[in-house]
Parts: sequence; C-alpha cells; structure tokens
Amino acid sequence: MDYKKAGVDIEAGYKAVELIKKHVQDTMRPEVLGGIGGFSGAFSLKSFMHMENPTLVCGTDGVGTKLKLAFLLDKHDTVGIDCVAMCVNDIACDGGEPLFFLDYIACGKNVPERIAEIVKGVAKGCTQAGAALIGGETAEMPGFYKEDEYDLAGFAVGIVDEHERMRSSSIDQGDILIGIASSGIHSNGFSLVRKVFNMNLTSLERTYEDLGTTLGQALLEPTKIYVQALKEVKDRGIKIKGCSHITGGGFYENIPRMLPHNIKAKIKKESYELPPIFQMLKRDGNLEEEMMYHTFNMGIGMVLAVSMEEGDKTIKALREAGEVPYFLGEIVPGQGEKGVELC
Repeated sequence: MDYKKAGVDIEAGYKAVELIKKHVQDTMRPEVLGGIGGFSGAFSLKSFMHMENPTLVCGTDGVGTKLKLAFLLDKHDTVGIDCVAMCVNDIACDGGEPLFFLDYIACGKNVPERIAEIVKGVAKGCTQAGAALIGGETAEMPGFYKEDEYDLAGFAVGIVDEHERMRSSSIDQGDILIGIASSGIHSNGFSLVRKVFNMNLTSLERTYEDLGTTLGQALLEPTKIYVQALKEVKDRGIKIKGCSHITGGGFYENIPRMLPHNIKAKIKKESYELPPIFQMLKRDGNLEEEMMYHTFNMGIGMVLAVSMEEGDKTIKALREAGEVPYFLGEIVPGQGEKGVELC
C-alpha cells in the first residue's frame, strides 16, 4: 500500500503545478515578491505608502452549484472567472483596488489538465481585476469528492485609502441609482436553476433563438468583473456614495446593505429589459416575480448610488468603460426603515 494506491497521486500534483505556471505568471504585479511554488505568497505594500491611511479590504467566496454544469458539460475554463469575480466585486464595492488572489481547489482525483483549465480561468479573472494570483492549493481528496467533481473557492485582498471607502452615511434622499448590466445569472441561485431546467446534455446543448446560444453556454457565462468600470468612474472624479454587488439574495437583500437607516431604494422594473435567461426561468419554473428578485440579479450585477448632478456623467463613464448602465431609480424616505421598493 502507498499514497497513490490510497487515491492521492503526488506526481499528478507536480504536473498540474507545471501546467498552471504560465497562467499564473500572466497575473503578476511588480509588488509580488518571490516566485511560484513557495510555501506562502508575499506582496509588498511599499508602493501604497503615499496613502493617508492605507486600509486592507478582503473578500472570500466560491462558485457554488454552478460547478455542476461545468461537470456535465466538461467545461472548466470559465468557473475560475466566477470565483475571482465573486471576491473582487465585493472589494470594489468598498472602493478597494484588488491586489492579490489565492484559490483553493478540492477534487476527488487530480487530473492535471483539468486543474490547469480551472486555474486558467482564475488567472483570466485576476487579469481582468488587476490582481496577482500569488498562491493557492489543490487538495486531492478521494472518497470525499467523486473522481470527476471538485469544489472551487478563493480569497482576495485589496487596498483603499480609508477616507475613500464608500460609506452609506453619504447617501441622501434624491440621489439616483444606476445599475450595471450583468452577463447573465452570474454565480447565485443555481440550486433553483438546476430544478427549473433539465440538467442533461440534450437540454443544455439545445440552442435557443432568444438566448442566441445554447442553454448550457448561457448558464455557464462567467460572472462579470466590475473592478475596472468602477475605477473608471472614480478616475473621472465622480463620488460613488454607495455600491451594491447583486449576488445571493438578489435586489431585496443586497441593495439595503449599502443604505443608511430611514432611506429606501425605489427601483423602476421597467427601467431596463429583463434578459431572456431570466424570462425563461420565470416561465419554465412558474416562479413568482418577487421570489426572483429575492434570488437572482435579474440582469443587474452592480448598483451604484450617486448624486443627481453626477448621474449623466456616471452613465457616460460606464459606457466608455464598455458597460451597459441604466437609470434604475432613486433614493426616497424610508419611513423609519431601509429597504427596496420595486414599482
């Protein structure tokens, strides 16, 4: 008996490391100290010492049951983008610049080529966010995971000058809400998605005219990373008073997280067209509209609160950053509470 016969292939781990090196190298920043393969990742903060009060902000998350689709379709090069996005978008909501990222992959069997595809996606997400991939772990856990399945999670650290953090206390009545389009369902609500749609190759590989692609491709579309778009807005001198990443909990849970007490977000549902994938979910699952806004991003991945005077300027900046923004609504009195009103 040896470790390999017990189900853990150390040689496969070595091969996986070699295959991912080229992807990791593409994410490097000048602040990264040391190379690939050390016991820890090191990152110098010297270049940020000009900040008045440099403050670290962090986020951690996973991809969830969206991974089940990757298993079914045997497509593993995009879920890494999802993993990065879920972490760095949260950091961006606090006004932070993502600095570095670490990933964790736990699998039933280490297939080096599959691990390399996963990390390729992680590296692509890091590049989009401007973050360095400075470390990670691949844990082969036979008997815990099925041989063809894995879990993926990550952790990101960013930095912001403390006075530039987005604070809910700055949001006032009359401010406007701007939504930035999502790329699809992103990485939340897939336990429900998998109940609504048939999770088999025949169903997932069917092309729908409304979607312009197969159902599987639409569902696996990676989460959009908004880091550079928010940076573009800030670089224009626009004050983002509040920012909400629309993830698990949808509109009703996430938007209030950026609001002060006694303030309500009033959103007009007709301010944008609901993307086809959400229309399909509602129709095929016979889902109630309120529940959908409690579960999914409904086509809006990020919501910003800005002053009325800076609304047009914000829309212009987002469009020039390649995003699709919408005027969603406004901030109104909350009558003793904070929350969301959809009308």
